[in-house]
Amino acid sequence: MSAGPRDNDFTIKIANVNGTGSASANALLMKVFFRMGIPVVGKNYFPSNIQGLPTWYEIRVSEAGHLARSGRIDLMVAMNAETYQKDLLEVAPGGFLIYDSTWPRHKILSRDDITILGVPLARMCNENFPTARSRVLMKNVAYVGVVAALLDLDLQVIRSSLEKTFAAKANLIEANQTAIDLGYQYAKENFSCPLAYAAKASDKTADHIMIDGNTAAALGCVYAGATVAAWYPITPSTSVMDGFKSLCERYRRDPETGERNFAIIQAEDELSAIGMVLGASWNGARAFTSTSGPGVSLMNEFLGYGYFTEIPAVLINVQRCGPSTGMPTRTQQSDIMACAYASHGDTRHVLLFPANPEECFYMAVAAFDLAERLQTPVIMLTDLDVGMNDWMIPDLKWDDNFVPDRGKIMTAAEVEAAGEFHRYLDSDGDGIPYRTLPGVHPRAAYFTRGSGHNMHGAYTEDAREYQEVVDRLRRKWETAKQFVPKPAVNFTEKHRTGIISVGGCDDAVQESRERLRESGIGMNYLRVKAFPFSDEVQEFLDAHDRIYVVEQNRDAQLRGLLLLETRVTQDKLVPVLHYDGLPITADSILEIINPDLQKGEAA
Repeated sequence: MSAGPRDNDFTIKIANVNGTGSASANALLMKVFFRMGIPVVGKNYFPSNIQGLPTWYEIRVSEAGHLARSGRIDLMVAMNAETYQKDLLEVAPGGFLIYDSTWPRHKILSRDDITILGVPLARMCNENFPTARSRVLMKNVAYVGVVAALLDLDLQVIRSSLEKTFAAKANLIEANQTAIDLGYQYAKENFSCPLAYAAKASDKTADHIMIDGNTAAALGCVYAGATVAAWYPITPSTSVMDGFKSLCERYRRDPETGERNFAIIQAEDELSAIGMVLGASWNGARAFTSTSGPGVSLMNEFLGYGYFTEIPAVLINVQRCGPSTGMPTRTQQSDIMACAYASHGDTRHVLLFPANPEECFYMAVAAFDLAERLQTPVIMLTDLDVGMNDWMIPDLKWDDNFVPDRGKIMTAAEVEAAGEFHRYLDSDGDGIPYRTLPGVHPRAAYFTRGSGHNMHGAYTEDAREYQEVVDRLRRKWETAKQFVPKPAVNFTEKHRTGIISVGGCDDAVQESRERLRESGIGMNYLRVKAFPFSDEVQEFLDAHDRIYVVEQNRDAQLRGLLLLETRVTQDKLVPVLHYDGLPITADSILEIINPDLQKGEAA
């Protein structure tokens, strides 16, 4: 386990009941740390069922900038009587627990190795707020005040945050401020404040923002030039489309007429959604859909159709726990294989793996360029942790000279000059044919068919003609390796042991490597950003004797993909797996790597 807390290095967890308005209070608390200049990340664990079930929010404060879940709780705010006993057990030795002492807790619900602080939150709010609803809501805000006193948070920053949140509602600013003052004053008068550790103003968040991956991905789609989106609601991807719609309403309207320059369609199901996207892309629009695992399962046949007919499209898959319905509000990376080979037959799809909201933005833009350059569906796989939680990332940058890469689209003049057009002819030897948009020229028309076709676009069941087409698709796959994002590599030749990971594992891996270095163990690191694997992945595999493959699923899907698609042997790849639905921690990685290293030394 990691060391105990110190200034700007601790984790707070808040246990509450879904539907009580705790989300705004928790977000306020997290933003206060950020606005004090301290690196911070928020993790929300919420139920997939109706209102009234337990919910937790975890805030990690880390001067070192670690953004993975810490794996320890230093300060627990236990607001849910139903989960109190469980929450009590989670607190690390030497930690603190705050509870609502309006109702006494039985003596057995205590621990000798932590400090328990009772605050009569409900009683204070009953005495100071007039309605039942306001008392429930303000009780949550009052615990923000208690935490502020215990951790010495800047009250001016809290006030400023309230004013930004409720800029148009002065009465809400004052009500929230009253609740914070109640909790703050009670803590100051009854406890030793601050604790042995506290929040100290820093400068580590300059030129950074707080954003979730779904919003960042939606923003990337706007900047990429997407104008059509079709979808069916599914947790945890719904907020991608919510964000895209909000941004389009603001930035995709004609400034003179107010008319919308975009189309967003809520389809009757995921099959219709991907079909609409392929239709819009075939017509020349940049179009996408967002979904999660069950939606990808339903979209398989259309994805195969897009691959074989070579229609560009973008799919954003925010992964969650499966199989079947699984745990819709928990995170996992269990769709890697399903997406890589989605559909029947010899089908391979281009995949992108962002590690955080910053990469969600940039890779969303890249996905559209790749889809059109390669004339194929491109799937960007994030996960619930990256997609729905609040992350600190550097300010996003944009080149105003950006021009979308539309790939090999022939204009009417080019068709006229060529004299003839054959849709699936490999003129350049890279596996990528030329395409035309509907109506561009009479000689450029062709029948788009998902059945067997030859290089001219005509129907065929001739063995040789069919094989020519699928062999060319394989050549295009090899070409794709040149265009997909290169892996992130940290390499020192003297190390013969390495780590490979993917997506949202990155922060936990980086933290675990730092702790290994502190104990005198160095390891090289490669983070896969895309599939197909580029040459750099094979070179990394060849350069090491033992490689730990870190991922968030049960069946080691990234490891399996490496075994299928590279020359690496099974004995070289050691699976490091985390799949309980909670975000991965450095501890969970080291709990597997350290014993394996010791076993190797003993041998």
